[in-house]
Amino acid sequence: MMITPILLCGGSGTRLWPLSRKSYPKQFAPLIGSRSLFQDAALRLSGDGFAAPVVLTNADFRFIVTDQLADMGIAPGAILIEPQGRNTAPAVLAAAVHLEQTDPDGLMLVAPSDHVVPDADAFREAVAAGVEAARAGKLVTFGIAPDRPETGYGYLELGRPPREGTVEAIDLTAFVEKPDRARAEAMLAAGNYLWNAGLFLFSVRAIIGAFETHAPGLVAPVRAAVAEGQRDLDFLRLASGPWAEAEDISIDYAVMERASDIAAVPYGGRWSDLGDWHAVWREMERDGDGVAVSGPATAIDCADTLLRSEDEGVELVGIGLQGVIAVAMPDAVLVADAGRAQEVRRAVDALKSRQAKQATAFPKDHRPWGWFESLVVGDRFQVKRIVVHPGAALSLQSHHHRAEHWIVVQGTARVTVGDEVKLVTENQSVYVPLGAVHRLENPGKVDMILIEVQTGSYLGEDDIIRYEDVYSRT
Repeated sequence: MMITPILLCGGSGTRLWPLSRKSYPKQFAPLIGSRSLFQDAALRLSGDGFAAPVVLTNADFRFIVTDQLADMGIAPGAILIEPQGRNTAPAVLAAAVHLEQTDPDGLMLVAPSDHVVPDADAFREAVAAGVEAARAGKLVTFGIAPDRPETGYGYLELGRPPREGTVEAIDLTAFVEKPDRARAEAMLAAGNYLWNAGLFLFSVRAIIGAFETHAPGLVAPVRAAVAEGQRDLDFLRLASGPWAEAEDISIDYAVMERASDIAAVPYGGRWSDLGDWHAVWREMERDGDGVAVSGPATAIDCADTLLRSEDEGVELVGIGLQGVIAVAMPDAVLVADAGRAQEVRRAVDALKSRQAKQATAFPKDHRPWGWFESLVVGDRFQVKRIVVHPGAALSLQSHHHRAEHWIVVQGTARVTVGDEVKLVTENQSVYVPLGAVHRLENPGKVDMILIEVQTGSYLGEDDIIRYEDVYSRT
């Protein structure tokens, strides 16, 4: 029996600001290694025994999901678009209702897409250990064997301590909320507690039955949202009306903490939810002084410090730092005491109160055809770098308030301006007058890069009139 992975990637956490932002959250960033956390999760749950994944995300991230899966050679079974975030319970139920149509007795493995699990084989072994219990109708969760009295995680209380050298499903006694330090130390010493990893394995039939028993108010709106969903290219957009009626609640609160037939499988390998920059520091390679560096960063006489530059043009240098986190982006820099890493969201709130775009907007604006970034913004002009993937095309569009000059610096562009269509190669340019209907395409096999100079009275991204769009954007 194949297991269908359910990848949840609609979140927009702020505790890893400035790298993680609302427009491009941490699951899509290469925080550890060259792949994104989402790509690592998809790869970890692929291969023998796994069906094509079902992905739950929102409209803003749908093309990022398809691009990152395509880069890994993974074809999704389905991508469900949530009209708005309603927490994990409605998302999991929607995936189950979707799978019920084709495989009501199949197994589904629910996994966040923003965790670090370096030992994929050990993780798959833990999943395999839960299969028998899940087939028998139990709801199976997975917990991490704790190595410290962590107060930032919830815990799972097992009916007995795990047997050393054995990976098995053990009956679960209770879910425990995040403890204080003394309680965390006592649970660590007891030996029968695990960190709650937010991973679940169950049959489609069992979890739908659990919702019908413990959270019946969710069933009707979620079923309606799936049934009335609309196909949009390769996506299924859940119906917004019934979805808005679903309670905003986690699967832990809605079902797992109320159900009785639950088992937990301990996973003893490395794991982190990368909940803050201090957690990232723990997962990175560090020198003998506890210093971790990434990108063009230099540490001089530092200890227990993270220095991370996310831009090749920004050199980050730390001198004599102790227990400091410093993260540099092209448009924002974070410097914080490592012991206060959990408070980064306060910085985001402060920026939002000032309406600073850095609070939510990522420097690179990802689009279904590629991405762009602003290089220079001035009074009545803006300079952008635009990258268009092979075979991709921008919409046929016009602007009310700006003209554009394009200079191709890599590859070949097929440019439409009015009734004229022509190829523009490296070192050639084209002018798009204000109000002209135009389109930009990449007919080649490598990324096409151009520099765009905009001039006009208003340069906002909402000054676009679309006439045709292969990505069905309105």
